[in-house]
Amino acid sequence: MKIKSEKDFWSGLMFVAVGIGFAWGAHNYSFGTAARPGPAYFPFGLGVLMAILGAIILFKSLLIEVVGGDRIGAIAWKPLLIIVGSVALFGVLLPWLGMLIALPLLVFVTAVAGDEFHWGEAIANAVLLTAGSWFIFIWGLSLTIPLLPSFIR
Repeated sequence: MKIKSEKDFWSGLMFVAVGIGFAWGAHNYSFGTAARPGPAYFPFGLGVLMAILGAIILFKSLLIEVVGGDRIGAIAWKPLLIIVGSVALFGVLLPWLGMLIALPLLVFVTAVAGDEFHWGEAIANAVLLTAGSWFIFIWGLSLTIPLLPSFIR
């Protein structure tokens, strides 16, 4: 069978592999019940869903013809390294700088990785993401994520 869309084929294969990996990794934990789900409940369900969606994309890549075969281009190393580095930087800086500084810093550094950087959009994204994260994780779920920098607390 001929691959008719390389991008869809490889992305579908990646989703299937990651989904199976999550589902396989979750089977070592307790599933619990529907009323009281255990630690395996969410990753297993997410993994199965991801594998199913990947299989659909993979199947589509073998059936639907795309003009030019939808070839995969070169790997964009600069944006990839900037985004991975900024996420790692966020993980390191969160305990010391708190969410109010570390999260906007993450947004600004990752925004630089794109071709079209606009300060207004980056500021709006940082404000909305920080407020939403505070609302969900600190206020809603009562997680002990530091909000303020350690030198102010």
